[in-house]
Amino acid sequence: MKIATWNINGVRARIDSLVAWLKESKVDIVCLQEIKTIDEGFPRAEIEALGYHVETHGQKGFNGVAILSLMKPDEVIRGLPGDEEDLQSRFIEGVFSVKGGVIRVCSIYLPNGNPTGTEKYSYKLAWMHRLQAHARERLALEEPLILAGDYNVIPEPHDCWDVKVWENDALFLPETRNAFRGLENLGFTDAVRATNDTVPLYTFWDYQAGCWPKNYGIRIDHLMLSAEALDKLVSTSIDKHVRGWEKPSDHVPVIGQFAFEAP
Repeated sequence: MKIATWNINGVRARIDSLVAWLKESKVDIVCLQEIKTIDEGFPRAEIEALGYHVETHGQKGFNGVAILSLMKPDEVIRGLPGDEEDLQSRFIEGVFSVKGGVIRVCSIYLPNGNPTGTEKYSYKLAWMHRLQAHARERLALEEPLILAGDYNVIPEPHDCWDVKVWENDALFLPETRNAFRGLENLGFTDAVRATNDTVPLYTFWDYQAGCWPKNYGIRIDHLMLSAEALDKLVSTSIDKHVRGWEKPSDHVPVIGQFAFEAP
């Protein structure tokens, strides 16, 4: 079973690329971020024509997450618990039946946090702490749990093309990376680094300053796995070639291959 994450950067603008990639990759579940549309505006028909179920948690013009799946989810949870006043659409969770039990998959769009020293950075850290609290509760279920998404976190110096460029950015500040370590300390594993020690590996190239042709990238899209999910991990891949397509997202898909089977 293939489970992927992709910040699509506007699903209506990238629908042709999304359809082409789904046909090419044949993923079973894909977590999308930055769909940038309300639920009613999501181009469901094109996706459903490929056999996918569509679950969205949208927002007009900004943010928004979705889960597309060849299996119908048993349950869907929209919104990250812990702050009823937070109206930003950044979290959706689906539960799917597999042979021998269930898997729980979350699509996450973590706040960027820039500029630092503002409420935007405080919101980023608070959101990360809420994610930790929710993840801790879910771990008690002892189910395979996959936290997939755009974390807006550069975990290590080798995950960016130039540390000097990023050292004061919200994506790389020590407080950000420490909050990310909090997930690892709970028992989550970075799927890509569990299967590939190649450096560098990137998942994002900015549209500006020729970053793509110069390979000035960063790795901020992650599949974080509970121990039960890690036990079923076979391999990972980064579909870098998608960044070279016409009208691309600035992110590319990250895919995990797992030894789960449909019931």
